[in-house]
Amino acid sequence: LRFHMTSFNTLLRNIFDVMEQYEAKFTFPIVASVALKNPEFVHGIISSGHEVAVHGFRHVMYKYISDQQQENDIKKAINAFKELRVPTQGFRAPYNFYTEHTPWLIEKHGFLWDAGIGFDPKHSEGSSFFRVSVNNHISNFTCIPLSRWSDDRMIDSYGFQSHQIGETLKRVIKHASKNHGVVMFDLHPIRIGQRKYVDGLKQALAYGTKLNGWFPTVTEAVEHW
Repeated sequence: LRFHMTSFNTLLRNIFDVMEQYEAKFTFPIVASVALKNPEFVHGIISSGHEVAVHGFRHVMYKYISDQQQENDIKKAINAFKELRVPTQGFRAPYNFYTEHTPWLIEKHGFLWDAGIGFDPKHSEGSSFFRVSVNNHISNFTCIPLSRWSDDRMIDSYGFQSHQIGETLKRVIKHASKNHGVVMFDLHPIRIGQRKYVDGLKQALAYGTKLNGWFPTVTEAVEHW
């Protein structure tokens, strides 16, 4: 309830205002059933120069449903965004829960990249794009290391204030910069978009810019790589 006291339109605006200062872009994995109910937000994200990715049709844990149910969920999500005329090239499974079958579905449905496999501890501390094995071959889609320092971990679990959020994100950025590498953060508008937290995002962007960093959409980063 404390997060929902702020309208989603305000949360997005707070993020957009900070991102625009640093010519930075956000990628929003969105649950398709939510997008269908709130198309104005989805189109607002696109018109502001940011990106939308598939986050399933409903926010369900894939490890608790069958392979066929997973595929049905992904197909419904893809069709929903086509109905909304919103381009999507990336995927992230709800809750970052994947089964052995999920990567095969990501490849089958032609996604350019995946944003959740990189949350696995063996990948999350890395700083390079990578691919994974899918049915005994290397995936056509690309994965990105996803920092385990998400905003829900920092705010909900540790009670961080904005300056602590900023320092944590800066530390991860510094680690990636040593290898001229890449890192992705899991930041939810409902948290990082709050006025009392968004300065942490601003601190990270300012620091990354000083290091000659680039903050593109995920698709832009993958295509460049």
